[in-house]
Amino acid sequence: MDMLWNGWGDPIRATPLPDTVTELLRDVLGVKPRGTAPLRLEDIAVPDSPLDHAAHRALLTAVGEEHVRTDAETRIRHTRGKSTPDLLRIRAGDVSDVPAAVVLPASHDEVLAVLRACAAHDLPLVPFGGGTSVVGGLSPRRSVFVALDLRRMDALLALDPVSRTATLQPGLRAPQAEALLAGHGFTLGHFPQSYEWATLGGFAATRSSGQASAGYGRFDEMVLGLTLATPEGTLDTGRAPRSAAGPDLRQLLLGSEGAFGIITSVTVRIRPVPQTRHYEGWRFPSFEAGSAALRRLAQDGPRPTVLRLSDETETLIGLAQPDALASSRAQEAAGCLAIAGFEGTADDTAHRRNGATAVLRDCGGTPVGEDPGRRWADGRYSAPYLRDALLDAGAFAETLETAAYWSCLPELYASVRETLTGTLTEAGTPPLVMCHISHVYENGASLYFTVVSAQGDDAVAHWTRAKHAANEAILAAGGTISHHHGVGTDHRDWYVREAGPLGVEALRAVKRRLDPAGLLNPGVLLPLD
Repeated sequence: MDMLWNGWGDPIRATPLPDTVTELLRDVLGVKPRGTAPLRLEDIAVPDSPLDHAAHRALLTAVGEEHVRTDAETRIRHTRGKSTPDLLRIRAGDVSDVPAAVVLPASHDEVLAVLRACAAHDLPLVPFGGGTSVVGGLSPRRSVFVALDLRRMDALLALDPVSRTATLQPGLRAPQAEALLAGHGFTLGHFPQSYEWATLGGFAATRSSGQASAGYGRFDEMVLGLTLATPEGTLDTGRAPRSAAGPDLRQLLLGSEGAFGIITSVTVRIRPVPQTRHYEGWRFPSFEAGSAALRRLAQDGPRPTVLRLSDETETLIGLAQPDALASSRAQEAAGCLAIAGFEGTADDTAHRRNGATAVLRDCGGTPVGEDPGRRWADGRYSAPYLRDALLDAGAFAETLETAAYWSCLPELYASVRETLTGTLTEAGTPPLVMCHISHVYENGASLYFTVVSAQGDDAVAHWTRAKHAANEAILAAGGTISHHHGVGTDHRDWYVREAGPLGVEALRAVKRRLDPAGLLNPGVLLPLD
């Protein structure tokens, strides 16, 4: 099944906002309903593919006639990613950067054949997994390009139960991978918000981080080896779980976002399927108090599998009944909600839960039972659907994320909130800005911001100004430009500043060696030469 071409996920799960929420958006943020009917896919005018006959024939030779597609619908469905600006543009019928063709290889050798064909015909290539990028990772800076859809590469290639490793192809969606591993009694344990649609190759290419990273680790920590197909040949990495044999090439390729090559297999560490899962809620009087509690657990343990904290605004807005926001129930919900989740064997889960309970109480937390944890677990993948419903109602909703050391986190939090609020208010669309700590580490944590406002006269332009200002605030406050969404084109200019001139030149040297013609995802991750 394909995702919605103009939204997120399964069309069956796309539901409108309740009238009470629509009225609240109107009264609080000045949101105005759309005045026109939504555009239909068949109404979008897509120019004929500009692919010349020789290039088209070379791609057909590489993967077979059935797997080179130039029809309008397939090309539209591979246009850009799923950020809010991406969706607003395509909903307006803007397909100015539609791919010339979509190619679907089935093996590493076919990927190499496609790369050779593209190199021979000076044809840029953009790898396409789940299509879930929200940072311009599927928007190359070339007008004619091919999208390389990896969905046919969806196999579990090997599983070693003794070493607890699995080798999987990159086009596997996360639920498929979990189902294949579960058949052998294992789990990967990687559950980002994009879980239902994102792919294993995409996780590696963007250094993804799942919601259970406190227990299972980030995806880049799970990867033991990977295979990369490049225009210059094949690169295999990872002979052992750890090595002192020079710099770790795996780490160079992780996060490379298709700019160095196409990931054709990933070897990951796996763990037994947990015997038990338990999620619960805790209330803290302030974001500062809750952050201190999370830091203590992250540094001194025992660390839960899932650990996250919403600020006061997100806690309030997170109530299941939006029309209760001004009621006594909202007042009872004052403060900040933390979610602690525990997975593993029954004994281990009970031990870590008991230890965490003592720490959270000692830090001023109040237990609020399993219901908040259960609601979070049940709705952990629903936010993108809510975003689409907000867009349908005339609101604007978008997210951004960063990370920093614990000592920098308070300034980073305050600066980004103030910047987003100030910039959008100046544009005439005063926002609601919410935030939560989504991932914790011994030395720091990530901040995930959600912004809701009226769309105004030009929502994309308003957000672009606000996002650029927030990016400046992030760097000024000591944060990284991205914790888990990646660089793409949206963060590229700030990533260049974060990496520094010499670092960027080192990466350019790698790209020139692996992709000498500069055909792989041009303009993504690194500026064009």
